[in-house]
Amino acid sequence: MKKAGFPNVVGCIDGTHIRITGPSIDEPAFVNRKGFHSINVQAICDHEGRFTNISARWPGSAHDSHVFRTSAIGQHLENGYRGIGQGVLLGDSGYPCRQFLLTPYRQPAAGRGQARFNRRHCSTRSTIERTFGIWKKRFHILGSEIRMKPDKACRIIIACGILHNIAIMRNEPEVAEEQLIDNQPQMPPYNGPQDGKGIRDHFATTFFA
Repeated sequence: MKKAGFPNVVGCIDGTHIRITGPSIDEPAFVNRKGFHSINVQAICDHEGRFTNISARWPGSAHDSHVFRTSAIGQHLENGYRGIGQGVLLGDSGYPCRQFLLTPYRQPAAGRGQARFNRRHCSTRSTIERTFGIWKKRFHILGSEIRMKPDKACRIIIACGILHNIAIMRNEPEVAEEQLIDNQPQMPPYNGPQDGKGIRDHFATTFFA
């Protein structure tokens, strides 16, 4: 992913809530923190705004970190990640900082590249937010309300994700996107602690100090 000079990014991850009609079974679980019924949809996108992974199976009350931890991609990375040579995901502070999922510094220290890391991280991660916006405008049902049972709503959400990718591959008209610029720097070898904080510090001091 070439954006804002942030190296080794293979995707940006975030969750979005798709409004649904309140179900008759387990209704309270579908009420999200904003007070409406929804499915909490986790997605990863590439630099072109294509979805590389979508998980639509959790009710709105589920936290993003829980959705990620129990998702197929989360478990795959937890068990099979072998280092930053495989690339990293970028996520917001709703996720834990892991060796394969970098999040912003909550209180960036002065003079260590952490504030610049946060700015570049934000600029790159905005790709998923922009993708969600385009997706919901392309399929209006995603931006209004799906008036079906949760299991059918989840199938519609996944189908819309597939159709979104097809639309991009076919160059269908869409909301204008910013041009993605900047060359991605080369990632030097890293032999430090294999945890999220250590790898995040490596990015900050190597590229943003």
